[in-house]
Amino acid sequence: MPIFARLFVLLCAALCAGAAWADWIRESNENALKVLRAQAEFVPESVAGKGLNAYDGEIIDLRANHNERETASNLTLIAELELQLASEEDSRVREDLQIMVQYLTDKIESRQIAHEYLIPYHNLHAFLFSSFNVLLDPRNDTARYASALERLRKYTGAAEGYTPLTELAVQRMSARFQAKGLLGPYHGQVKMDLENAPNLVAGIRAAFERSGLQGWEGDFSLLETQLDAHAGWVRAELLPRARPESRLPAEIYANNLRHYGVRATPEHLIAVGQYGYQLIRNEMEALARQIAERRGWEDKRLVPVILKIKQEQVSRDELLALYQERLTQIENIVRREDIMTLPQRSAQIRMASAAESAAVPASHMSPPRLIDNTGEFGEFVLVAGNSSQDADVLMDDWSHQAVTWVLTTHEARPGHEMQYSSMVENGTSLARALFAFNSANAEGWGMYAESVMQQYLPFDAQLFSLYNRLFRAARIFLDPMVNTGQLTAKEAEDFLVEQLGMSRAMARSDAQRYAFREPGQATSYYYGYMSIMRLRTEVEIALGDDFNQREFHDFVIEQGFLPPELLRTAVLEKFVTQVEKD
Repeated sequence: MPIFARLFVLLCAALCAGAAWADWIRESNENALKVLRAQAEFVPESVAGKGLNAYDGEIIDLRANHNERETASNLTLIAELELQLASEEDSRVREDLQIMVQYLTDKIESRQIAHEYLIPYHNLHAFLFSSFNVLLDPRNDTARYASALERLRKYTGAAEGYTPLTELAVQRMSARFQAKGLLGPYHGQVKMDLENAPNLVAGIRAAFERSGLQGWEGDFSLLETQLDAHAGWVRAELLPRARPESRLPAEIYANNLRHYGVRATPEHLIAVGQYGYQLIRNEMEALARQIAERRGWEDKRLVPVILKIKQEQVSRDELLALYQERLTQIENIVRREDIMTLPQRSAQIRMASAAESAAVPASHMSPPRLIDNTGEFGEFVLVAGNSSQDADVLMDDWSHQAVTWVLTTHEARPGHEMQYSSMVENGTSLARALFAFNSANAEGWGMYAESVMQQYLPFDAQLFSLYNRLFRAARIFLDPMVNTGQLTAKEAEDFLVEQLGMSRAMARSDAQRYAFREPGQATSYYYGYMSIMRLRTEVEIALGDDFNQREFHDFVIEQGFLPPELLRTAVLEKFVTQVEKD
């Protein structure tokens, strides 16, 4: 059977779960498969990570002119999808076609902007760690693991017809050294990436060791040698060309915001964030005073109360068990208050490895594959420390009693875990599950889940639910202020420590996110949250006493990662209309 046919069979089996949706999803997924196949020609690791096993053994294409070749491929696809859009009658398929056209258009624009302004920077250690960690994930069918050996030999150039990835990366970066006016990567980022490199190499080794595979040691040793030499080249050749300031050109920052689903100017984000920040802080100050009076604390000011509550730390050995207990307690509240429909199975929580903490220095949701899923679900990965910070710097922000309620709500249920569970269990088109995804869609729901649960939590946890909201409101103005030169990263860090009582390690990590880790991403939380809150208000106005939060939440989460404008249309035209009919 040709590869296209095999993949399509897998797609339909995995994603066409809902009988009522099967026909339109099948048609939409046929279009999506064309996009995925084209994507796999350039970054097959990404496509394989989504569940298309046929690409497990393939590797990234960093040969000459790969950007030009990928753009040409995208343009061909856009023309094909737009031709189909002109004649498509099913509104749901049309929506999905629009999503994919926008996705490809944004990819082309991002590629062009980066080419115009930046020397390309390939953090191979992080890329390879992600590649092997995803493929050798314990949730995967172990039959897939053998492909890791194939990838390994191709990365090193040991496989016939392949050039070592380290050599190709050097060629792509150095080819642009002489271009006038290009900016190198930020010096602080490159330095941190080099410092994290040993942790990531150790993480790759650990992934192979737990896999049970045989015969990988020699090729891994070769890869280790190549990566060590590559790190030496980065220090000698790229680091001197790195830019001393983190700030990016305005065009790149604006593109970053669009990439994360934030369709607003920096000026608008700053204004909205500063206003929201003060409203939330006023509410917190009143609650902090009540908590201090209940506990007999003399100092009733907000930050001292926050710091006192944070002293109720949980040991690392007990932390996972406490988060698992919180999950059970939160699920009981969700069912009792009829907030949304929960699956019968349990959500999964685990501690992050040292390598995972280096790669992603914050607790997060590890998504399941969304294609050919055989029962794998997302995992709440709990990061207890930040290996990129000094060892003697304490990060106490996520390991105290009160915050465990809020973080569990955000990352597990009814937050991110429910988003992915719905897509696995209910059937969602690939366009909505993959190509519509952005940070505002995902993080907006996570933050909204926190706000919905706030009133049912213990008093201290309510304060930290508001604290997380305050933190996200601060992010939406701190990130653009850093990136427009109104604040330095150090000033943003100091603000978080002094005004929010955040640990120095956490504040520094977050300021690094604004400055160079992911400029623009931090704005997506509050931005996405506002979008959902506005939509809920519209629905409550339309339905009045007929509004039912469980039905609303179930419908919203069943839409996958629809962009805000399409989600609003779906909710108002389908959900509201159906409730009014009933």
